[in-house]
Order: sequence, then structure tokens, then C-alpha cells
Amino acid sequence: MRSCSERLGVGGVAISPAFAQDAASATSLDAIWVLMSGILVFFMQTGFAMLEAGLVRQTAAINCLLENFIDAAITAIAFWVVGFGLAFGESWGGILGTDGFFLGGAVQVGATGAVSYGLGMAGIDSPLPTFVLFFFHFAFAATASTIVTGAMAERTNFVGDLVYSVVMGALIYPLVAHWVWNTEGWLAQIGFRDFAGSAVVHTVGGITALVGAAFLGPRAKRVWDALPPGHNMSLATLGAMILWFGWYGFNAGSALSAGNSGLLGLIVINTTLAAAAGAISALVYVFQRIRTWHLFVSLNGSIAGLVAITAGCAYMMPWAAVLVGAIAGVLVIVSADFIEAQRIDDPVGAFSVHGACGILGTVAVGLLAMPGLTGGKGGLLTSGDPSLLLVQVLGLAAIALFTTLAATILFGLLKSQNLLRVSAEADEAGIDVVEHGASVWPDVYKPQ
Repeated sequence: MRSCSERLGVGGVAISPAFAQDAASATSLDAIWVLMSGILVFFMQTGFAMLEAGLVRQTAAINCLLENFIDAAITAIAFWVVGFGLAFGESWGGILGTDGFFLGGAVQVGATGAVSYGLGMAGIDSPLPTFVLFFFHFAFAATASTIVTGAMAERTNFVGDLVYSVVMGALIYPLVAHWVWNTEGWLAQIGFRDFAGSAVVHTVGGITALVGAAFLGPRAKRVWDALPPGHNMSLATLGAMILWFGWYGFNAGSALSAGNSGLLGLIVINTTLAAAAGAISALVYVFQRIRTWHLFVSLNGSIAGLVAITAGCAYMMPWAAVLVGAIAGVLVIVSADFIEAQRIDDPVGAFSVHGACGILGTVAVGLLAMPGLTGGKGGLLTSGDPSLLLVQVLGLAAIALFTTLAATILFGLLKSQNLLRVSAEADEAGIDVVEHGASVWPDVYKPQ
């Protein structure tokens, strides 16, 4: 991930003299900021769980909740064992990291019993303790993985879910993170910009989700052109609001420093405006079609705006954040219509929210980024220079191709071993009853 010094905007708020005089205090404050931001990002797992559980049918709510919960646990271990090292270890050809596995070297105890903590990683230009950086990036890896569960809800074999969570946390996400956020990554070297993960997290998660949904096939008793209503929109709304809340950690925490309050303020404002614009544009767009104020589309519209601004939240002016969010709010509906027309069953619109809008946000950097805010080249529409846009498109193409290929191999192998889709019995009776022997509302729907 790029250092904070590379992200300071022209005319930004300078670091105060107190920080300049006391580097240890500054580092401690930065570490607390990044840890708290990581906690916010981790709390987004709750948001995803509530959103997805509310949007699926009642007979699959337990499955959704468990998948989101266990996804965090699986990712923590996989990222500790291999993922973090692949992402931020010493780079091999700009493709993958070669050290830092099992957090080796993050803490050392000398012969006298003195304890020292490792700082940074070879691929992260930051003075923060390695443990702090690991926790923050683990929360990102968990987000990328949990996106997939929404598109594959109600009909995925639980063992298959465990396997793809391991692969996402250990291999697919870390390799893309290395390309973009490792200082020696090949995309970082050519100037690709993704401040907080529209491409690395959301496009990767969205494309993986789409491939998984396509391999699975539709849910049982699925009627096309009539999306089954979510069983609890109160849960879904709570989940969406938690996601919006957690996104402030996602975006502002990616500065990896609390030193530039002006930069943090810009990021938070851009995040807020994009989410608001997405919620409004989706609501209005659908109202013009069906003459009904639709809750679900407004929820997804807000998340679409958040996804789209994530790449450029530190590189754009607030007016651009409104524009990007508003376009994302409409794009998520158009994309969902297209996916439905292809007869791919995506219960929560995971690809449309994260994949389509992640792509939009990454391209938007190449169009609307301000040269002063990037510390380098600006977007085509703000500087007249097309070079950043070309880099963004090239990077997206590489990420999309790799993710599609990796997901195809992963889900193809799971399907060949009968580990991808639940049994016919689970399709008929409901996945909660067969795989978990439970119901989220046992007083209403009792397992037989």
C-alpha cells in the first residue's frame, strides 16, 4: 500500500510540530488510528451477515449467518499462515511476496528477555508495527472473502464454503493485493491507483462471486424476473447501516496515519457523499420504473456508492464523489437486471454492488483524480492526460482476468468433487434444516 507521504494533497493540513518533534508519539497515534480503523472494518462482517441474512429466504438465514461468521475465522488463519506474506513480503518479480509467513519476525525475544517488535513489512512503506498492519489487512481480506457468500447464498455446500474461504484468504486476494499495494508490486510500479480497494477488494470479491453463482446454478424453485423477497428487511437495513459506518475505517484507515487531518477529512466526506448519492439515485431511478419507493434498492445503492468511491476517496474532490456515487446507484440496478437476464441467480446483488461498481470506481480514478491529490498524474477529465486512465484500465483487465481464471479453477474443482452445491434434499427442504438442523425462527419454522 502506498505510504501516507505519497497521498498528501497540495495545500493539505501539515503535520503539527508536536508530531515532528516526537516521532514515537506520532507512530503510537498512527498505530491506534489504524487499529481502530481495522476494528471498524472487522465490524463490517456483522453488516454483511445482517444484510445477507435479511435478504435471503427464511430457510437459509442460519446458513448465511454461519458462513459470514466462520469466514472471518478461516481468513484469519489462512492470512496468518500465507496470505499476509504473499501480499506484503519481499517481492518476487512484482508478482508475490516471499517472506513474512506465519508473521515470522514480527516479535523477537532477546537472550536477556528484552522484547522487540518488528516494524512494517518489505512491501509496506510504514513505520507501524507488523502486528498492527497484519490486523488491518486481515480485515480487508475477510471482506473480500465474505462478498462471495451473498451471491452463492442458499445453495452452497458448507464444506465448499470453507474451502473457497481458505483459497480467497490465502491466495487469490493476497496476490492481487501484492500487485497493487506492495511497493514493489508490478501494478504499483506502473502507477495504478486504488487507495482503499475498489479493485483489490471489491472487484476481486465481486468477480469471484459471479463465477461461483454461475457454477452453482439458481436456487431451488427460483422464478426468473421475480427476485424472491428477503425474509427480514429490518435485518437487511441494519446490515447496510453497519456497512456504511464501518466504511469510514475502510477508507480513512487506509491512510495508515492520523497525521494529516485534512486528508482524513476529505476521505470521510467523499465516503459520506458517495454513499448518500448512491442511495438517492438508486431510489429515484427505480421509482421512475415501478412508481414505488423501494427500500432494498436504496440500501444496495448506498453500498454501491461506497464501493465506487473506495478507490478514489483520497484522490477526488467532493463534487466528483457525488457524481461517482450517483452513477453507481444507477449502475447497480442496470447490472442486476443484466445478471438476471443471463439467468445467473445472485440473491443479494453481490456482483452488481461490488464487481460492477468496483470497476466503475477504479476507472473513475483515471477520469476524475486531481493531480495534487495523487501526488502524480491526474485523471483525463481533470488534467487532460489519458495516461492514468490507461493504467487503470490495464490494471483492471489484469485483475479481472486473473480472478476469473482462479475462481473458475476453484469452483470447477469443487463442483467436480460434489462439494459445491447442496444435496437435492437441502434444495427441497431448505439448507438450514439439512445442513445445520436449525431455523432462525424456530417458533415459526421448526426443523422436522
